[in-house]
Amino acid sequence: MQGEKKFYKRQEMVYELKVYQIMKSPVITVHPETLMSELRNILRDKGISGTPVIENDRLVGIISIEDFIKWQAECMEDCPLKQRMISEVKTVYAEEPLVHAVSTLESHGFGRLPVIERDTDKLVGIVTKGVIIEGLLRELEIDYHEEEIHRYRASHIFEDLIADNINLVFRYHVRGNDVERGGEVASGFKKSLLRLGIHPDICRRAAIATYEAEMNTIFYTTGGNIIVNVQPDSIHLKVQDNGPGIPDIQKALKPGFSTASDWIREMGFGAGMGLNNIQNCADEMDITSTVGEGTTLEIGINMAKV
Repeated sequence: MQGEKKFYKRQEMVYELKVYQIMKSPVITVHPETLMSELRNILRDKGISGTPVIENDRLVGIISIEDFIKWQAECMEDCPLKQRMISEVKTVYAEEPLVHAVSTLESHGFGRLPVIERDTDKLVGIVTKGVIIEGLLRELEIDYHEEEIHRYRASHIFEDLIADNINLVFRYHVRGNDVERGGEVASGFKKSLLRLGIHPDICRRAAIATYEAEMNTIFYTTGGNIIVNVQPDSIHLKVQDNGPGIPDIQKALKPGFSTASDWIREMGFGAGMGLNNIQNCADEMDITSTVGEGTTLEIGINMAKV
């Protein structure tokens, strides 16, 4: 490993939290027939810079202070919001990992992202960068107190057990295309490491590397397994899938290279940084792949390097 690998708790939490845990709800909304002249007072009185447009309990658009300013600058006559709102709205599902929302906001440059219920398409919340920051701060405090309790109960297990060799094995199955459960393996594994008393910096690196491998398995294969061996001085992850394989591993390792499909890109992923993020977290990484059979990814983290 070259240089210090430093990751922060907030980086880790965007991978493990779900959107519904952070989103703001209930949501202030407006009707498409609301006049533009009324919008300024609504935004000012509610202390918001934009809001979803709802008709018959369905999301039909979104309107922001930028749209209002542009309308004023053009000296337009008063009109209903439906004539100035953005109709093609990017949304995120409530149960998706928070990192999906973060990726969508960053990749598309949006100021806000409506949150909808998967089964009904009903608006249930909204996320902005400010909402995410507030939510992370809140969850950081809750997570700290909960994990302190668990860590007290299970910490220093390696010191307490007596054996010539100790090796804890964690096995996880990842289903292909199961985006709804994306991140659950990484989140559960991270919590287990914390409860074993392993240093938080090591836990963050392991969680991020596991998350990237987990999502690659979900997006690009029909499924696979993650097997983790935890020893007193190291963590070794082995990720095996039965996907299409990687024709050119060196090309796949280049930042920005991606074979992501449209549906992956629409969710804010597929930027070609997954393997690079894993490399940044790992002390050792090795990939073997056979086209038409699958890929094996091995990740090593030295717990002595904190």
